[in-house]
Amino acid sequence: MPRLGLGTWGMGESPARRRSEVAAVRAAIGMGYRLIDTAEMYGEGGAEEVVGEALAQALRASEVARDQMYVVSKVYPHNASRAGTLAACERSLRRLGLDHVDLYLLHWRGQVPLAETCAALQTLVAQGRIGRWGVSNFDTGDLQELLALPDGPHCAANQVYYSLSERGAAFTLLPWQRAHGVPLMAYSPIDQGALAQSGALQALAGRLGATPAQVALAWLLAQPGVVAIPKAVHEAHQRENLAAADLALSADDLAELDRLFPPPARKAPLAML
Repeated sequence: MPRLGLGTWGMGESPARRRSEVAAVRAAIGMGYRLIDTAEMYGEGGAEEVVGEALAQALRASEVARDQMYVVSKVYPHNASRAGTLAACERSLRRLGLDHVDLYLLHWRGQVPLAETCAALQTLVAQGRIGRWGVSNFDTGDLQELLALPDGPHCAANQVYYSLSERGAAFTLLPWQRAHGVPLMAYSPIDQGALAQSGALQALAGRLGATPAQVALAWLLAQPGVVAIPKAVHEAHQRENLAAADLALSADDLAELDRLFPPPARKAPLAML
């Protein structure tokens, strides 16, 4: 799984924006994005259709091969029964125009027993409909419960809200995931754009010849086991975010960021959007 990808939350909600959103995802693929994150919840399947159309165009134009792309989608909790998970995945694959997704996540924990969802996800792996599976918005206790189940150790990722301005996951969750080899996928890594306008980051970004958004993303990418999936629809922002992977932060830079955005001093409930 690439360390930096493209998020699609908010896409697929308006027919009037469909063409521009497809063009945005296509442009991202063209400039080198190889991880795309989506979900059946986003636009009630509309974002998956946007991603599917952009991927189909790129594949037809031989801009990229399917095995070079890492596509992530998610199942609603209320669809996460054994039969419901299989059916939801098939709908997602149809919207995406793919025969498999590389990673399929339970979007958040619902009422269906985890053991039932895990069994369904393992069935999808066996059928070749998904490469691997994981979860989203799971805190440490949830993951501990999950990994105690027969199929739980197959969990390949946990996607949570994690950014410079929302560091709660760093207290117990991220260390636990590292210890168990479960990558953390950071959604809203620039706080839905707020960090891109952060006055607190301006001075450091200026010294580094970077933008505040790039500093925020580089901070995440400097952490082992963390993947960032910022959403961007404008080509300039996509290029800006992609370039953050090449921005190296020194120990002094990281210490300054800790002063500007102090790490958590205690466990707190996991943030969710």
